[in-house]
Amino acid sequence: MVGFNSTSFQPATFQLTGFPGQEAAYHWITIPFLVLYVTAMVGNCLVLCIVWADQRLHQPMYLFLCMLSVNDLGMSLSTLPTVLGTFLFHFTDIAFHACLAQMFFIHSFSFMESGILLAMAFDRLVAICNPLRYAAILTHPRIVRIGLAVVFKSTVMLFPFPFLIKRLPVCRSNVLSHAYCLHPDMMGLACADTTINNIYGLFAIVVTYGVDSLFIMLSYIMILKTVLNIASHEQRLTALNTCVSHVCAVLLFYVPIIAVSVLHRFGKSAPRLLHILMSYVYLFVPPVLNPIVYSVKMKEIHKRIFRVFSRDGM
Repeated sequence: MVGFNSTSFQPATFQLTGFPGQEAAYHWITIPFLVLYVTAMVGNCLVLCIVWADQRLHQPMYLFLCMLSVNDLGMSLSTLPTVLGTFLFHFTDIAFHACLAQMFFIHSFSFMESGILLAMAFDRLVAICNPLRYAAILTHPRIVRIGLAVVFKSTVMLFPFPFLIKRLPVCRSNVLSHAYCLHPDMMGLACADTTINNIYGLFAIVVTYGVDSLFIMLSYIMILKTVLNIASHEQRLTALNTCVSHVCAVLLFYVPIIAVSVLHRFGKSAPRLLHILMSYVYLFVPPVLNPIVYSVKMKEIHKRIFRVFSRDGM
C-alpha cells in the first residue's frame, strides 16, 4: 500500500529501484558503482587542485575546465546517497520532498553541464578565430559572469519542476524505476493530466540542450572555416588538436542523452534492463570520463598529474 500525506494525494515516500530481480547480487553490483564514484571524485578533484595550485593555469580554458569538474562533482554527489543506499544497504525508501530535491539537483547539474560545454566552445572559437583578442575578450570577470549566467539559467529553468510535480496526485504506485529521482519517472506515477509537465519539460529541453547544442555546432563550423584558411598543415593540426578534448566531452554528454531519448520514444519493446543501464550511462559516464579525457589530451594537466604520481612513487 502507498502511504499518502493527509492533506494531499502525495506519497509520504517513494520506493527506489535498482536492478529488479538481481537483489541477491547487489553486493557485487555495488563494486563497479564504487569504482565509478571514486574515479569521478578523485579525477575531478585532482584537476581542480592542479589548476588551483598553478597560477600559470589560471587561463580561460582551464577555468572553464574547473567549472566542468565542479559540475561533475555535483552530479556525482547528487546520485551517490541513494545509489549506494539502494545497492549497498538495500535502503530503497526516500521521502517525497527529498526526492523532489534530488530530482532538482540532478536535472540542474545536467542543464549546467550543457551550458558549460557551450561556454567552452565559445572559448575555443575565440582562441582560434580571434587569438589576438583572446585575453581581452575572456577576462576573469567575464568568465565569472558566464559561469553565474549558466547557473542562473539552469536554476530558473528547473525551478518550476518541483511545483509541477507537487500538483500531481499519485494514486497508483510509489515505485520509481531507478535508484534516484528523475522528473519523467515521478511524473509517470501520476493519475492526472500531465500535459503541462510534458509541455514545460519539452520546452526546458529545447531551450537548454537544443539551443546549446545548436550554438556548439555553429561554433565548430566557424572554427573549421578558420582552420581551413590556415596555410600551414601543422598549424591546422595544432589548432584542431586544442579542440579534441572539448569535442570528446560534448560527445560524452550528448550521445547518452540522445540514446536515452531515442530509447524512451522508440524502444518501448526493449528490455527494461537496457533502459536502466542507459540511464546510468547518461548520469555516470561524463563525470568519470571528462577528467580522464582532459588529463590525457591537455599537456599541462597531463604533466602535472605525472609529476604528482612520480613524487608519490619516489
